[in-house]
Amino acid sequence: MTTTDPFARFGEVPLFSLTSSVMTDGGPLAAAQYGTGAGGADVSPDLHWSGFPAETKSFALTVYDPDAPTGSGFWHWAVFNIPADVDGLPTGAGVENSVLLPAGAVVMPNEARKLTFIGAGPPPGTGTHRYQFVLHALDVADLGVDPAATPAVLGFNVHFHTLARAVLEATGVAGGAAA
Repeated sequence: MTTTDPFARFGEVPLFSLTSSVMTDGGPLAAAQYGTGAGGADVSPDLHWSGFPAETKSFALTVYDPDAPTGSGFWHWAVFNIPADVDGLPTGAGVENSVLLPAGAVVMPNEARKLTFIGAGPPPGTGTHRYQFVLHALDVADLGVDPAATPAVLGFNVHFHTLARAVLEATGVAGGAAA
């Protein structure tokens, strides 16, 4: 588990554990987690979590690149209303209309306006990028957010309902999976 909480400036909350069999905190993304344009396959990694508060009623997951040369970062994936009895997502759950996501989970459009996981693809000359997989344990079962809204709107709503948070941060470089 990372010791850097990208949301800490909004108020500290307890941290819990988020792991993956294909990523380590601070380590490089696997080839499959790069975008197809960067030699990868746009495959969402498996994720597993534990140690969240007993009063958790749902989870929200975001995948964000704060280093994208946009001035506002780049949202790769956002899923909310993940039921509280779920403690992981399998590899490949980030495809459109995924049967691997739990019933009730809602996927929001990413920066490409797709309802999928988009893998890493740092442009040449932009250095190493951080990919923040952030899971929020929430005090509500349904956030009531419009599924067509943006991940930033999700983040605003999550802010007011977060009991605890888990962060797994991996890195990617220009040149993608072949680098």
